[in-house]
Amino acid sequence: MLLPVILSGGSGTRLWPLSRKNHPKQFLALNGSRTMLQQTARRLQALSTSVPQAPAPVLVCNEEHRFLAAGQLMEAGIHHAAILLEPSARNTAPALTLAALFATANGEDPVMLAMPADHVIEDLPAFQAAVQTAYKVACLGEIVTFGVVPQYPETGYGYIQYRPAHGQEIFAVEGFSEKPSHAVAQQYLESGTYLWNSGIFMLRASTWVQAMGRTRNDILQACRAAMQAARQDLDFIRPDAAAFNDCPPDSIDYAVMEKLPAHPEWGIAARVVPLQAGWSDVGAWDAFWSVSDRDPQGNALVGESVLHHGCRDSLLMSSSRLVAGVGLQNLIVVETPDAVLVADKRCTQEVKHVVARLVRGSDQTLAQQHRKVHRPWGWYDRIDGGERFQVKRIVVNPGASLSLQMHRHRAEHWVVVKGVAEVTHGERCFQLQENESTYIPPGHIHRLHNPGTVPLEIIEVQSGSYLGEDDIVRLDDSYGRAPQVG
Repeated sequence: MLLPVILSGGSGTRLWPLSRKNHPKQFLALNGSRTMLQQTARRLQALSTSVPQAPAPVLVCNEEHRFLAAGQLMEAGIHHAAILLEPSARNTAPALTLAALFATANGEDPVMLAMPADHVIEDLPAFQAAVQTAYKVACLGEIVTFGVVPQYPETGYGYIQYRPAHGQEIFAVEGFSEKPSHAVAQQYLESGTYLWNSGIFMLRASTWVQAMGRTRNDILQACRAAMQAARQDLDFIRPDAAAFNDCPPDSIDYAVMEKLPAHPEWGIAARVVPLQAGWSDVGAWDAFWSVSDRDPQGNALVGESVLHHGCRDSLLMSSSRLVAGVGLQNLIVVETPDAVLVADKRCTQEVKHVVARLVRGSDQTLAQQHRKVHRPWGWYDRIDGGERFQVKRIVVNPGASLSLQMHRHRAEHWVVVKGVAEVTHGERCFQLQENESTYIPPGHIHRLHNPGTVPLEIIEVQSGSYLGEDDIVRLDDSYGRAPQVG
């Protein structure tokens, strides 16, 4: 049985300001109406019935993203996915090891298709054909990777060297190379025996466990301990944090793949399937521009409020305001409600340095989250704020509730602008209709619930001596969150 394993641990710093630490690129709809995670989860839906599939994928993601990931899978029609929560970031080798141990826990041994959650694949039939080719070999205990046929001497990708064989669809891997210089990348391109490393792998779960036992037994044992002490939390599986935090970080390539060609005595062959399916890891804004629809002048215009005059080969993106470009060439302009990026298209890999400065400075929030913040019950948008006050627009999904909570330092004024609000205030429980309001003083226990069938929208005005998100004591929560946020 083929088991899709979606690895969703990336932070996406090079796509700032659209991507943030708490809302990285896999949760964004960059090239269509569905997010990158949703596209990845649905990538095998039309796969031939000759390849039997598991009823639902396994998703390995950061604990902080659990509700966002679960909600997006549900929106995409993906039900009953097993969601493994990494207590901390340890790269892809430990993440895949957690998935393999989970997949073999009941004595089964599926063929896992490990896919990063933040890649674009435009030609799904071509990708699915490659998956069918790889499946036949992976069933035999070999590890298959997918190598993208290079179109130009890219220096931002790793490369896979393979051994040509006439009339074959799958080839033996000779070796792996890290990101080369331009001259070396040109040599790779001209040789015709190198492919871009896509980071997509297919292998039996038991094969991966066996390989990790040979190459990184320390990682394997840490992951075993974490999974043996794992607990179920709502719809999530939580590996033991203490055990997993002792796990060394490593990538699938470094931990296993690069070692296999030199050790045929292990009996684990490394194979590669060439892939021509419109693949991109959308690793930076120039890559996003390259996979976007462009006008005859080479401009990618994203958003409803974009105007340009005399621009060429540029990306103009608007999220909330008008973006107007005049006479721009080879530029990236990305607008969000709280930040604007303007960059030379040749320097987009350096955006991560801006994020690093934000993290080290006093504007950490701009690196971590958007003005609009998603929660398991809905979302809120910080509209305005100043000394001793903050204004939020809050949207609560139908049937959802915020936690039963209190604040020590701030008062809250709620005005319903759409829908019906059910308010718990101390011992009282009452409803507010549109254009009605209520006031919650500091120290008062309260809860907001949407009993209706349409989203509830309120305007909240906070006032007090301290307005931080950590001024909250949760007395009861439907989502298993901590009693107090710090």
